[in-house]
Amino acid sequence: MHWLGRPFTERSTQLFLGVLLAALVLVTILHVAVPQGHPLYVNAYTVNLFGKYLSYALLAVAVDLVWGYLGILSLGHGAFFALGGYAMGMYLMRQIGDRGVYGHPELPDFMVFLNWDSLPWYWTGFDMAWFAFAMVLLAPGLLALVFGFLAFRSRVTGVYLSIITQALTFALMLAFFRNEMGFGGNNGLTDFRDILGYNLRSDATRLGLFIATGVALAVGYVLCRAIVGSKLGRVCVATRDAEARTRFIGYRVERFQLFVFVVSAMLAGLAGALYVPQVGIINPSEFSPVFSIEIVLWVALGGRATLYGAVIGAILVNYAKTVFTGVMPDAWLFALGAMFVLVTVFLPKGVAGLLAYRVRRRKHRGKDDESPTPRGKEVAA
Repeated sequence: MHWLGRPFTERSTQLFLGVLLAALVLVTILHVAVPQGHPLYVNAYTVNLFGKYLSYALLAVAVDLVWGYLGILSLGHGAFFALGGYAMGMYLMRQIGDRGVYGHPELPDFMVFLNWDSLPWYWTGFDMAWFAFAMVLLAPGLLALVFGFLAFRSRVTGVYLSIITQALTFALMLAFFRNEMGFGGNNGLTDFRDILGYNLRSDATRLGLFIATGVALAVGYVLCRAIVGSKLGRVCVATRDAEARTRFIGYRVERFQLFVFVVSAMLAGLAGALYVPQVGIINPSEFSPVFSIEIVLWVALGGRATLYGAVIGAILVNYAKTVFTGVMPDAWLFALGAMFVLVTVFLPKGVAGLLAYRVRRRKHRGKDDESPTPRGKEVAA
């Protein structure tokens, strides 16, 4: 397991984990220790909002793993995110029990309203936390395994693979919109009450979910850093840069692609599962191809093939979305488009590329200051 511990020796990982830990501790202190009404007090709504940003950051890291290091531009990762969210939503719906509007001990309210007689077979087991949490990873992982096996085995690459991933999430969106599917149709799953016996409406539970999301982001980031820093990661980068040459020297490229694609899908599913209890709803709009494209924009703005850049991009874009949709709701999409164009033109490597450039420039400036003055110039002076 030496490859899994290697990221902890990297300065970038240490810095990322340090900043993340500081943010978690700071928000916790400002929420718990600071009295209400104080300017520095962080209320429960803001804690929930930060938790949503962190779940989006984990999703962006998953996309950066396959796009930045494998060269696969996935426009369907919203599907894996939504599947993980639905798995968590099904568990939360089963926890309501007879406290629903119709008081049925087993069926969710929307099934009673639609005159369902019994739970569908695929809802079986979601009343158990361990089963639901396992399905959070297995559902998107199995879909990615089947899809990736067929796509990579057929050597579908480039824009064609991107279009197929987009078609996948669009097809799932249309399917989940149907009431006959048993997932709540257009309204989705909502009105959650408890998770693991804790009231979702309590401030302590919201803070716990925020911290859990931060821990999941840290684990996901370290796992991705371990993958890209190993021999597997070097093969992935070689595949991204020259797939034909990598095949020629004997590597079964499709196996590497499939493994990384499945890991990325499972991380996206985990992000979706952490997102749902914090926002209180999951519906088919999360399958929207527009959302999947937006995730790619987060990664591009933050900086592709850096992982921490994806986190920066996800948080910046979604914070801007929160501000713009509150001030000028109709102007948000225009602002997002303008942001993407400006970053593409002036920051082709994203915010992370700009930060790396400034660090390199500072190092070079420090070396120039330490270098001795040539003797001829010294005499001339």
